[in-house]
Amino acid sequence: MLKTSLLLALLGGCQGSVSPYDYIPVSGQVTYEDGTPIPSGGFVLKFYALDAPKVENMRPRPAQADIDSNGNFECATSYKYGDGLIPGKHRVVIFYATDKNGKLLVPKEYIQAGDSPLIIDTADAPLEIKVPKP
Repeated sequence: MLKTSLLLALLGGCQGSVSPYDYIPVSGQVTYEDGTPIPSGGFVLKFYALDAPKVENMRPRPAQADIDSNGNFECATSYKYGDGLIPGKHRVVIFYATDKNGKLLVPKEYIQAGDSPLIIDTADAPLEIKVPKP
């Protein structure tokens, strides 16, 4: 009886964790405006949905994608690995884009969620994200 109650409680808890949003797979590349790769790799893109509707009084969680040494990302993840982004526009923030000495590899405003001028639209996938050199 105790095992059954525990199992039901766990299953009930999982039901509330299902995302109410639809996602589309997104991949792409991040480079400087001149097309050269941002040195280093190993940084992360965060995508903040700008025009996603509220669903059941919920907002979507930010998505993220890991960037390889060539500036490529194969999949963005919102809710579960590789599910993609909610269709529409997203503000993009670049995290951990520093060299081995801690110097920023992108302009400062690109690393702050409220200031980043990078806006993408999932309709433009695969994404070609260009940033100025600092």
